[in-house]
Amino acid sequence: MDEQKTTATVSPDRHFSPVWIIPIVSLIVAGWMVYQYMSQQGPEIHLTVQTAEGVVPDKTLVKVRSVKVGMVTAVKLSKDYSQIDLTVRMDSGTDRMLRKDSEFWLVKPRIGTEGVTGLETLLSGPYIELEPGDSKEKRSEFVMLSAPPIAGPDIKGIRVILVTSEAGKLAIGDPVMFEGYVVGRVEKTGFDVDKHQATYQLFIFQPYSGLLRTRSRFWLNSGMDINLNAQGFSINFASLETLISGGVTFAVPEGSPEGERINGEMPEFELYDNLQDVRANMYEKLIPYAMLFADSVRGLSPGAPVEYRGIRIGTVKQVPFVLSGKASVATMKIPVLVNIELERIDHLASSRETIDQLEQSFADAFKNGLRASLKTANFLSGSLYIDIDFYPDEVHASKPDAVRTYYGYNVFPTIEGEFVLLQHQIEHILTKLEKLPVDKTVDYLNQSLVRLDGAGQQLQKTLKDVDGLLAQKETQQLPQTAHRTLTDLRSILKGFSPDSTNYAEIGQVLLRINQALGQLDPLLKTLNEQPDALIFGTKGAADPVPVKGINP
Repeated sequence: MDEQKTTATVSPDRHFSPVWIIPIVSLIVAGWMVYQYMSQQGPEIHLTVQTAEGVVPDKTLVKVRSVKVGMVTAVKLSKDYSQIDLTVRMDSGTDRMLRKDSEFWLVKPRIGTEGVTGLETLLSGPYIELEPGDSKEKRSEFVMLSAPPIAGPDIKGIRVILVTSEAGKLAIGDPVMFEGYVVGRVEKTGFDVDKHQATYQLFIFQPYSGLLRTRSRFWLNSGMDINLNAQGFSINFASLETLISGGVTFAVPEGSPEGERINGEMPEFELYDNLQDVRANMYEKLIPYAMLFADSVRGLSPGAPVEYRGIRIGTVKQVPFVLSGKASVATMKIPVLVNIELERIDHLASSRETIDQLEQSFADAFKNGLRASLKTANFLSGSLYIDIDFYPDEVHASKPDAVRTYYGYNVFPTIEGEFVLLQHQIEHILTKLEKLPVDKTVDYLNQSLVRLDGAGQQLQKTLKDVDGLLAQKETQQLPQTAHRTLTDLRSILKGFSPDSTNYAEIGQVLLRINQALGQLDPLLKTLNEQPDALIFGTKGAADPVPVKGINP
């Protein structure tokens, strides 16, 4: 009997096994958790900082006004090891905070002029503070600030840039003052490599920003100002904070127009060392002159005053003044560039003059003998200043080929200073002394000294003879003899006193002599008229006849 072959048909089992329910549910839950985690995560940003002191991954938080908005997830060095890159995972909903002008800084304990801050981080550890920005441009990479910002984006005010040739004069956080009040702070410091200038960014808070004018000037607070002058000794300082850390002050200098209010952002001003420098450089209308001096300019420095009879009218700008590498030495004089400040002269004049009018006035004054000379300002330090005055003797002394311009600048005529004149006088005196017959004078002097020596010896001999004469007994008795003689003379004269008998007798004798002379008077008169009367006798005189007795 034949066996029949059968083929089995295999079909897949279409029944769902309950065993797969648990893995599927676990997968769905895990996916949901991942979705929930990713949906709660915000953007990832990168921060650049110079030092990561106190920053710990997955522990250091990012906060905005003490509210957590993110966390540092990674800390690593940059490729060139010059800085540190921080990776931060922000929370969801923080995209609107991450703008171009957003700022980050590390909050930790700090000691500054405003006191101690960040003490709460001693227990919780440092954290990163975020100041949200207002810009419309988004950003994911930022550079952290080394210190908390002076003013955030929500604080109103105006920013100012100060420039100076030296760095290190101000630090971040130093106060900005106006008449003793703190009206702002120093925000940033930097250095312009191309211009070789230090830059300082200031922030002046409202409403004090309205005090800033186009003619405002900024100068450093030294902390303490010590003055010693004829009025006495004084010490001044603006505040305790400026005494410790210094700062900067701004104001419109006295005597200068205020100018207009500043409405634009980031105006640039020059930073001066002190108020004296401000007053010396606050004028804008200038007339430059080149002065060529024949005497030494040692002690004359930029900023020295230019005075007219004791009144300052300008300032020395450059000493020596050379505009190119080929300075002319044909005149053998040192060039000095000065600025005549028109506004200083306007304060003294009853009417205002333009620059062209003042230049013409100076040109006319040059013809009348206006000259500049170097004079000593301080004998101890040897500093010099330029004095301007009229010298009528110099009107016709100027050479017709005198230099009128020097490298495009008008030349201000000069004369020799007081030291050069004194030197010439000394040389003149020495020349006269050199012409004197010194050899003959010395010979005459030697002969006179010899004669004087002989006279001295003769005098010494005479004095010796006088000493011998005085030592004799007869010479010593002379005073006693003279005393006796004077006594006898006194007794004789006493006999002729008005009360003595001799005085009365002498009076009677003189009276009789006077009577005798009276009787002799007719005889003397006759002899005077007729000298021969004693020989021939006198002529008888005619008898007098009465007038009425004469017959007609």
